[in-house]
Amino acid sequence: MDYTIIKVKQQIKEAVQKALGQEIDQKHIEIGVPPEKDMGDLAIPCFYFAKLLRLSPNRIAEELKNKIRPVGFIESANNAGPYLNIILNKKVLAQKVLNEISKKGEKFGSLKSDKEKIMIEYSNPNTHKEFHIGHSRNAILGASLVNVYKFAGKKVIPVNYIGDIGSHVAKCLWALEKFHKDEPLPENKGKYLGGIYGEAVRRIDENTELKKETDEVQQKLESGDKYWMALWKKTKAWSMDELKEIYKLLNAKFDKIFFESEVEKPGKKIVAELMERGIAEKSQGAVVINLEKYNLRTLLLLKSDGSSLYSTKELALAQLKFDKYKIDKSIVIVDNRQGFYFQQFFKTLEIMGFDKKMEHIPYEFVTLKDGAMSSRSGNIVPFEDFFEKVVELAKAETQKRHQDWNGEKISDVSQKIALSAIKFNMIKTNNSNIIVFDVEEALSFDGFTGPYLQYTISRINSILKKESPKGEIDFAKLENLLEKELILKASNFPEIIAQCQKENQPSILAKYLFELAKLFSNYYQNIPILKSEQETKKARLFLISNIRQVLINGISLLGIDVLEEM
Repeated sequence: MDYTIIKVKQQIKEAVQKALGQEIDQKHIEIGVPPEKDMGDLAIPCFYFAKLLRLSPNRIAEELKNKIRPVGFIESANNAGPYLNIILNKKVLAQKVLNEISKKGEKFGSLKSDKEKIMIEYSNPNTHKEFHIGHSRNAILGASLVNVYKFAGKKVIPVNYIGDIGSHVAKCLWALEKFHKDEPLPENKGKYLGGIYGEAVRRIDENTELKKETDEVQQKLESGDKYWMALWKKTKAWSMDELKEIYKLLNAKFDKIFFESEVEKPGKKIVAELMERGIAEKSQGAVVINLEKYNLRTLLLLKSDGSSLYSTKELALAQLKFDKYKIDKSIVIVDNRQGFYFQQFFKTLEIMGFDKKMEHIPYEFVTLKDGAMSSRSGNIVPFEDFFEKVVELAKAETQKRHQDWNGEKISDVSQKIALSAIKFNMIKTNNSNIIVFDVEEALSFDGFTGPYLQYTISRINSILKKESPKGEIDFAKLENLLEKELILKASNFPEIIAQCQKENQPSILAKYLFELAKLFSNYYQNIPILKSEQETKKARLFLISNIRQVLINGISLLGIDVLEEM
């Protein structure tokens, strides 16, 4: 990364190495932040040096303090116990960082492109089921990671893998044909199918004999029965129409959509080859691969009646991805219930001799107050219903704030606020943590929320509308410690992008943006901007215009719209 913050840290490392008086691998020179602001801007622990010099880390920190001289970004040094604290030159830091942000604009924070070609598979819903708010976590997480990976310089192919065949489809079509054949169709036919699937599951739970009928439907579908295939194609289109509308709303984009139906037959062919090679074997009529020696139990590859499974189809999907798209790595975003399955699946590919980079990114559930959601049990909140509720709440708040706005503007802004609330609430939580969605908390303009970030940007917009920075900037005027803190925080944005991509955690970016917005809010409340003397005002306007740019770059990666006013 060719950014100011990297140059700052590199200069500090070189100064420390020179002060130590001996060659040292600079990767061992850690640079962090002191626990208290008045200690300094950056801190270096001296524990590693103690091993080399056979001195106490406290003594080393004190000696380094006396040897570090002002140069470039470094103004001075002090020590606190075993830590060497560095104070940065305000003017140099401000000039370099703010000019850099201003020059790079919407590209500030982006990393140099490399040759790695990565396919990110996300969303992965089923047709013939309702898309609920639990599904939206995957779609929102995946879309944000695609944005982050691209911004981090990766060549990304975003794809979706949709379950359009299997027992759930058979159950839905069976119930549609048996109980709803002559019903008039509603406008949202995809949602209608989801309700029928839930009904089918309940009927079968109440009378297990009915499962034989759904099994027959599934076998007819797999054998290519003309009647059932025609019904399947028609109803699949209903589901896809609904999904396209949801993806448009969430701004989830895909270069390619794979369907389970297109990899079923190739998957069965691979299973047959594994049988011939002695890798897979028959067990009670089914086909399995024994992974006991890897402590991964046994993976089922084909049912005893010859029906396919997820594993059957995904064997073919993995080969299709790498053979056709010539990718270097495949990332799959699927909830953590499938964690063990993916261990089995990846080991199976390895045994087959399929030596490719594949990674599973797991995530936790979105829950209701009365427990987890399931399309089988009917205990779900359809995403569309949920979204409408959040929009209505956002609209009521917007109308209270802006009684002079027309209905179209209120609707547009309310929808963007609602999407911001939903997306940020799904992203701000670490992938491994459960989300209990609180709508009122997510919509708050004050707190760890998407609307708070939108509001911060609109607040900066309102200042810059009154006056914008023009002419040469005197960076020496940015001498307040709050200004220095803001500038240093903004400079960290490229490193946050790199960390976010490396750890597959958009929550890192969400937390950073919230902290930056809070710093601005503190600055805004305590430091006069428009009422400053002319040169100071110009410098401060230039500062906040660049803070706005970093916030815009960040929330755009999270899929959140910028609002000029709120």
